[in-house]
Amino acid sequence: MRLLAMRAFYAENPAAFPMTFSQTADYTWLLQAFLALYIMWAYEPEILEAIRSGHVAYDPVRPMDLYTKWFTVSIAGRAARAALRCMPVLLVAFLLPEPLRLHPPESALSFLLFLLSSLMSVGVVCALTMLVYIAHFRLLNIAGVRIMVAALTDLLGGFSIPLPFYPRVLQTILSALPFAAMQNLPLRLYSGHVAGMEAVQGLALQAFWLVALLCLGRRWMNRQLARIIVQGG
Repeated sequence: MRLLAMRAFYAENPAAFPMTFSQTADYTWLLQAFLALYIMWAYEPEILEAIRSGHVAYDPVRPMDLYTKWFTVSIAGRAARAALRCMPVLLVAFLLPEPLRLHPPESALSFLLFLLSSLMSVGVVCALTMLVYIAHFRLLNIAGVRIMVAALTDLLGGFSIPLPFYPRVLQTILSALPFAAMQNLPLRLYSGHVAGMEAVQGLALQAFWLVALLCLGRRWMNRQLARIIVQGG
C-alpha cells in the first residue's frame, strides 16, 4: 500500500522527488524485510523483568560484563527475528513486476557497503536500546520513554519516510543525528542513492555515533550499578 501511494505521487511529477521510484521501492522492501533489526519498539522481556524485579542485583557478582551481556542478547534477539521475517519478504519482493519489485544492488561495492553499514546500524540501534534499559533503573515504568523513543526514531530515522524526502534544511540537521545512522544509510547505499564521498562521510558518522553511544551507555550503566538499591528481600 505504501508503494502504491508513492507510485501515485511519482506519476504526477517524477522529477520532484530526490530518489527514483526504483530506489524508493528498494528502500521500502529492505526496510520491511529487516524491520526487526531497526525498530525501537521491541525490547527483550527478560532484561526488562530483571530490572523491574531486582534480579539485576545478582548480575554484577557474576564473571561477566553486564553491558556486554545485554548488548549481545539484544543483537541476537533482533537477528533471530529478522532471519525468520526477511526470506519470505525478499522472495515476494524480487518476484513482483516492475516497478514495484526489489532490484539487485546497484553494484558489488554498493552491496559491500550496505553490509558494512547494516552491521553498524544494528549496533547503533542496540546502543540506543541499551539507554532505554538503563533508564529503567531510575523509573518504575518506562512505557512513556519507550513510546517517545519509538516515535522519534520512526519520524527522524527514515522509517516513516526516507530522509531525502524532508526539506533540505531539515535533512542537514537530521543527517547529523544518531537516528540517521540507523536504517537510513544502509538502505540508501544498497540502491546507490548514496555513493562516493557521501558514502564515506556517512559511514564515518555512523561509526562515530556507534562508539559515542556505546561509551555513553557503558558509563551510565556503571554509575547506575554503583548506586543500585533493591527493595525487599
